[in-house]
Amino acid sequence: MKPESYPLPTSSVELVQTHVSWIFLTDSHAFKIKKPVNFGFLDFSTLELRHFYCNEELRLNRRLCPEIYEDVIPLRESGKGAAFSGDGPIVDYAVMMKRLPAERMLDKLVESGAATPEELKNVAAAVSRFHAAAETSAHISGFGSLQQIMFNWNENLEQMLPYQDSTLPAEERYAIQEWVTEFSETHRDLFERRVKGGYIRDCDGDLHLENICLTGERVCIFDCIEFNERFRFCDTAADIAFLLMDLDFHGRRDLAQTVFTTYQEASGDPELAPLTDFYKVYRAFVRGKVESFRTSDRGISRESRALAGRRAIRYFRLARGYCQSSRLRPTLFITCGSMGCGKSTLADQLAFELGISLHNSDVVRKKLAGKPLLSAVSDHYGQGLYDSAMTERTYAELMRLAENELAAGRSTVIDASFNKAALRGAFAELAARRTCGFIILKVLCDRAEQKKRLIKRSESGTSVSDGRLELLERQMADFEAPSPHEGRIIQLNTINTPETLASHIYRELERQ
Repeated sequence: MKPESYPLPTSSVELVQTHVSWIFLTDSHAFKIKKPVNFGFLDFSTLELRHFYCNEELRLNRRLCPEIYEDVIPLRESGKGAAFSGDGPIVDYAVMMKRLPAERMLDKLVESGAATPEELKNVAAAVSRFHAAAETSAHISGFGSLQQIMFNWNENLEQMLPYQDSTLPAEERYAIQEWVTEFSETHRDLFERRVKGGYIRDCDGDLHLENICLTGERVCIFDCIEFNERFRFCDTAADIAFLLMDLDFHGRRDLAQTVFTTYQEASGDPELAPLTDFYKVYRAFVRGKVESFRTSDRGISRESRALAGRRAIRYFRLARGYCQSSRLRPTLFITCGSMGCGKSTLADQLAFELGISLHNSDVVRKKLAGKPLLSAVSDHYGQGLYDSAMTERTYAELMRLAENELAAGRSTVIDASFNKAALRGAFAELAARRTCGFIILKVLCDRAEQKKRLIKRSESGTSVSDGRLELLERQMADFEAPSPHEGRIIQLNTINTPETLASHIYRELERQ
């Protein structure tokens, strides 16, 4: 961490850690040192291995980012500690690379909403060109065999056994495993065609948002897999699927669709769609595994370990949702419940996991009225913004939005109280007219907890909803509970987590 230890002048040194590396950032460069770890699939346990893989990292990453990766340099003992100079004994090696602008990393651009479709098209085109030129051979093609693919899958599943009480419950692991087995068995011919067609190549292997930097017109893709060739020698569809999955993870399925369409047109790959569905499950699972490993890394802070745990769960839920969405016919989901019961949180989770659109009545109502979404409206129950005329307009717009999705063959979630049988009936008729599934998500909550949520939400001032404690009793008295003749009802109690509730919905759907 001492500036004087570096070969180029710097005013400061910043340390960033992953589960396998220490990365020291100076004013102009990054120096990446591999941790002496052995995870089985990755072995940096000796100085010789770390030196070898530093050179591999330099060689392989120069394919996509030649001007960034400069050298592998020794770290030596000195009179004042370790330094990248002198003639003391070598204690380790570092990959020396130019520092990329943090504000132009694609994950930051996506999270801030600054990433444009045109930029993502450039990324997709760059990946397509890279894949077209990537090496292939009989040896490399062997890694596309179904036997090798399932070996990788079984290894991942086994490595998650220690985390079944934290990030991946056994029930969810079994569900994903069942889907993977079913897909591989029914698509055996597809995997064989990929091998024969030359689609198994020396790819990047770690193509996610944090490893892409956009500087002007330049797309810099860095930090590929250097430590294990069986993770890098893969189907080109598996490589691009990583980027597609990560865009989904960040809630930008629109940008994922842009990447998919651009890449498919540039590559001319006729079988991309079913394969990316399969490999997105794999990529989400692997990212969940890596984040799970970080929860056990005592070299990082407790806060970082906790964040890793939350991210791991979210990746695994995405994998679970991919599996379920592949089996889901176009379906109209509507929530049904009183204010503060947790229906919007559930709807958000379900839409994220299944990758379907979500339309919220509070958002639609305020947009129709021309009001800022976070503006607090204190009208009395059934008056002003919430009078019968405005409520009718709101549900009519929700109906229009739902019909657009169903007409395009897509599922959707309509998040509203749906406190009247007539409102639910109108949406049931829409689903029947479109020959789509119709599910009423009846959301319940302990009354005391519900009141706490309403108070907390009112105090925060960050909710689009105007539901308030003093309105709850009026709404409850006015509520018409759904009955079985209205359609399929799945009852859910939000004392459980949104993830648990989503899994309950999936189990109920499987019973149809």
